[in-house]
Amino acid sequence: MKTKHFVPLLLAALLASISSLALAQTVKITPLGSHPGEFCDRDRALIFEDPTGVRILYDAGQTVMGGGDPRLGAVHIVLLSHAHGDHMGDRKLAALNSGSCVKPETISAAPNSTTAEIAAAKNSAVMMVADMGVFIGRKIANIRSKPIGACADEVVPYAAPCLATVQLGGMRSFHIDGALRSVEISTVPASHASGVSRALLTDPERRNLEADDLSLALGPPSGFVIKFTNGLTVYLSGDTGIHADMKTIVHDFYHANLTVLNLGPNAVSPESAAFAINELVQPAAVIVSHANEAVTAKGKLLPNTRTRAFIDLVKNAPVYLTLSGRTMEFDGSAKCVSGCG
Repeated sequence: MKTKHFVPLLLAALLASISSLALAQTVKITPLGSHPGEFCDRDRALIFEDPTGVRILYDAGQTVMGGGDPRLGAVHIVLLSHAHGDHMGDRKLAALNSGSCVKPETISAAPNSTTAEIAAAKNSAVMMVADMGVFIGRKIANIRSKPIGACADEVVPYAAPCLATVQLGGMRSFHIDGALRSVEISTVPASHASGVSRALLTDPERRNLEADDLSLALGPPSGFVIKFTNGLTVYLSGDTGIHADMKTIVHDFYHANLTVLNLGPNAVSPESAAFAINELVQPAAVIVSHANEAVTAKGKLLPNTRTRAFIDLVKNAPVYLTLSGRTMEFDGSAKCVSGCG
């Protein structure tokens, strides 16, 4: 074979081999809850790690200890679905395993929020709806005593925190320097509210809102769809009731094969949540989060919980619990290959 023909074939074979290796690797998902090994009332935060090393924190909430939480590790991108205090993080853990699973012990995270504290400490890209991103950006600037700018490119890690704000439907890509593939993150609609806790506001705005017992809306709520480099496509529902976009956008357009479903009682019942999974999103697997109840004891699912009722109604897809500190690993087809037993 002539050299001029051999080199392109060798390059193509090498690229195919690299591509196959990436697709064979797993995405790691680690819950950060209040009590190790349990799924508790306030648990929301999840760390996603792509096979290339890109690490994403989703909805820091109240079960982290701020930017110094030793469980965090590197955090390249911070996602926030909406402004409610249990997601933005108006409070934080006093210590791991403090209080009970039903009612963890927390302390105030005002005036900054756990989201801003972590992004400032970890030099993270802040990806969220623009109104919220500007608000969090100001908190980060206050922590660091210097302005925060827009992310200049998609290469992580960054030397300083930066804004990668979007509107609904917007997409951002991020990759480790030298990686052949990027992680793609898109915002999708959610049916909920997005008012920030007054504890995170400054005067005179806080005082003005207190008079009528109001919160301040920070743009629309959202969910996210993350396409990882191994092919896994994860739908993060955020807090939401069921809506038609779960079918037309999340299923039909993005083809999400793993769903992280928030099971908050103010948004869905076990029956409506199961309908969303069975009839609308139709993923290959489900991770249940944000249950607003103590779901487990000694790591085992409790009977007579809303979560148990939801699991019993789901068809054709395994449902996994977010046990704090237990890392689950998924291949590109949303098959759990480790940590889900």
